[in-house]
Amino acid sequence: MTERWALAADGGGALLVPLGADGRPAGPVLREPDLVAAVRARLPEVGRWVWRSTAELYPRLLAAGVRIERCYDIEAAELLLLGHEGRLGEPRSAAAAWARLRRGAVPPDPPARSAVPGSQSSLFEPHAGRDVPFEGLLEVYAEQLRRHQDAEHPGRMRLLTASESAAMLVAAEMHRAGLPWRADVHREMLRELLGERYAGGGEPRRLAELADQVSEAFGRRVRPDLPADVMKAFAQTGIKVRSTRRWELEEIDHPAVEPLIQYKKLYRIWTAHGWSWLQDWVREGRFRPEYLPGGTVSGRWTTNGGGALQIPRVIRRAVVADEGWRLVVADADQMEPRVLAAISRDPGLMEVAGHDGDLYTALSDRAFSGDRAHAKLALLGAIYGQTSGDGLKNLAALRRRFPLAIAYVDDAARAGQEGRLVRTWLGRTSPPRAALTEDDDEGGLPQEPGDATASFSSSSSFSSSDDGEFTPGGGRTSSEDRARGRFTRNFVVQGSAADWALLMLAALRRATAGMRAELVFFQHDEVIVHCPEEEAEEVAEAIRAAGELAGRITFGETPVRFSFTTATVERYSDAK
Repeated sequence: MTERWALAADGGGALLVPLGADGRPAGPVLREPDLVAAVRARLPEVGRWVWRSTAELYPRLLAAGVRIERCYDIEAAELLLLGHEGRLGEPRSAAAAWARLRRGAVPPDPPARSAVPGSQSSLFEPHAGRDVPFEGLLEVYAEQLRRHQDAEHPGRMRLLTASESAAMLVAAEMHRAGLPWRADVHREMLRELLGERYAGGGEPRRLAELADQVSEAFGRRVRPDLPADVMKAFAQTGIKVRSTRRWELEEIDHPAVEPLIQYKKLYRIWTAHGWSWLQDWVREGRFRPEYLPGGTVSGRWTTNGGGALQIPRVIRRAVVADEGWRLVVADADQMEPRVLAAISRDPGLMEVAGHDGDLYTALSDRAFSGDRAHAKLALLGAIYGQTSGDGLKNLAALRRRFPLAIAYVDDAARAGQEGRLVRTWLGRTSPPRAALTEDDDEGGLPQEPGDATASFSSSSSFSSSDDGEFTPGGGRTSSEDRARGRFTRNFVVQGSAADWALLMLAALRRATAGMRAELVFFQHDEVIVHCPEEEAEEVAEAIRAAGELAGRITFGETPVRFSFTTATVERYSDAK
């Protein structure tokens, strides 16, 4: 099973053709009256299907019970290749790629489609502005093969495209399977947290009570859902606040703080995962978001509506396995520091990351006198760009112990400041300076309750000099340059971690293909598999093996271990 075939929908039928090694037709184009039957008949002989868009074709095949092992997604490949060529932001549709080949007018990409809660996919919606004849699609594919050969590391770039295409299959399969969701449990939690709902869609009882407490503390009516109103109320009491973020409010001694923080927490649950969300998004015991692999410039996934990647811990109680089934929940252990060890080839850091145990404990024993919290703060600061103040001293200690690792992120930051392109290990490329927007700056540290990393600010600077700035050419750098440097410093690590995750998913998908188990959830360092109880142990082992295999395929042979903390539970909330 080594042949590649190109496939396109033709109404209810299909156009198909076998492809040669150069991507060009190796036989006549076939026209079949039934797309599903045509694909099913050729499954034994086709090793990889080449098509315009997985989202266009695969849901129809899945609905008919046809599972594809491998594909090549032309539009996903076009986005990766444009980025590699420093042209990110240009239209990435197959029609646009064909127009560029013919030196014609390039059509814009169609506007992003709003998600329809509970819908199957975007398959049956028209693809306005994306029309391209089958012959044009074949020309685009052949040209993409040539462009891969022109990449900085052709083999890595081909691997990135293959793994991104595999991710498109996983995303479609997860959408169809859905995350098990108990609507009755969700409703009961909402009643416990928010109280009764009032007629007319106003705030539920508990939010109304907290709003009254906030107003009483200020001595006048204050809208706690409006940050400007809250900041004005504090100012009138002589307290100046820059924002209404929780960690800043906790520093204030005022009776409004406690009910305000509680209000904000519950308000987010009500608006993001309340009764309206439940009605819109949960159907027949399943939550089916539309996953978007490569939805961020670093390669991390996003979703089109539904907030699947921001499920609050308390709401996870509603994610319950079917009777007789279990959820195998796996979190990658300290993924980004391990990735930094692999891509930098730093001997010392690879030794630290060469064990399944806690990486920060091992790091603290070598460089921070056993202080794990300090070690974690220092290493994440180096990755995310906190290298001024105490961060500068931490960086100096890390540079002595792990010079290649720190040089790797320093070089990426410098390249970003100078406006050069920066790539992940497999070749995903940072946007050029003009294309980088504030929303793309993923360099800020995650800020979680009780996490020492919350002391970092997204505005912190990185440095390789005493004044906290790189100074290419001897000149000072602008704040925009520093922001881009922070972004590219983190991009090479976070993006390379996304590279690894794609291959991990592909390996896990293949390992579970003969089971009843289903991949039902993924975000950058966590995967959930829903499986019969008797398969849980085998699934956990498959996840472990997939992580190690992905490490070898992505980064080559290194001592670095890519381990998981795995829990087999009935409820998602019990895994944490």
